[in-house]
Amino acid sequence: MVKLRLKRCGRKQAIYRIVAIDVRSRREGRDLRKVGFYNPIKNQTYLNVPAILYFLEKGAQPTGTVHDILRKAELLKVKERTL
Repeated sequence: MVKLRLKRCGRKQAIYRIVAIDVRSRREGRDLRKVGFYNPIKNQTYLNVPAILYFLEKGAQPTGTVHDILRKAELLKVKERTL
């Protein structure tokens, strides 16, 4: 099963990549594809919308935090309209 989850990148300051990754992998494990990033300090988000929609259509489940990020970007509403 594939999940959309956060992968920490920053050492001193937390910056996260949003990745599609196998459930059995570690947080810093090998990801299938990078689909965006999230900076909680500056409140910046970049999302690769076609890639995220592709993984959601294939059955990927977002984690709670990623679900909130996608909801704020109104991406989940777009997904519901296409189905």
